[in-house]
Amino acid sequence: MWTTWNTILNKFKLLIPKLLLDKKTKQGKLIVFSAPSGSGKTTIVRHLLGKEQLNLEFSISATSREKRGTEEDGKDYYFLSAEEFKSKIKNEEFLEWEEVYRDNFYGTLKTEVERIWALGKHVIFDIDVSGGLRIKRKFPEETLAIFVKPPSIDELKIRLKKRKTESAEKISMRVAKASAELATAPLFDEIVVNDNLESAFKDAEALVSKFINS
Repeated sequence: MWTTWNTILNKFKLLIPKLLLDKKTKQGKLIVFSAPSGSGKTTIVRHLLGKEQLNLEFSISATSREKRGTEEDGKDYYFLSAEEFKSKIKNEEFLEWEEVYRDNFYGTLKTEVERIWALGKHVIFDIDVSGGLRIKRKFPEETLAIFVKPPSIDELKIRLKKRKTESAEKISMRVAKASAELATAPLFDEIVVNDNLESAFKDAEALVSKFINS
């Protein structure tokens, strides 16, 4: 009987994140920034996080990829093995997830969003295009989905090379994927063209401020 009770309790624990997110008690709003790699969305998100009046908290994504440079677990990403990630998918622990490349997963844990809402803050996401659109579909009224667009594919390639964090093969893969991602821009609520970083900062800040105060 004790074993049966433990089994029931463990199953309930797995359901908690889903139950919380399905409730009509959402306190904050969701601000999604999506773009092809190298468009500057991460830089824009970091800028917005520095604006205290916006009351934003960064949603840390989970990923199965290797760490880059000085990245830290629990700060830049929640780093999981591919098997750990797949297990959490099976247990429905993700709000959204995507297999970007083979066994290279990214996703948003439901508990991460609940953590931020519990603080009374708005959630800001720096995620890929597919993930951003999934969140918008799930929470259409609470979500502002912003697409950050590079001035051109050539400029995007230059930015990726300047990072010096990936091989030429990986860069080529990202550039090829960017063309398809750019085609999804009209599906987002707003588009910010990042041809001048200061202008992009101002545009993004104005859009977010208007949305959270509406």
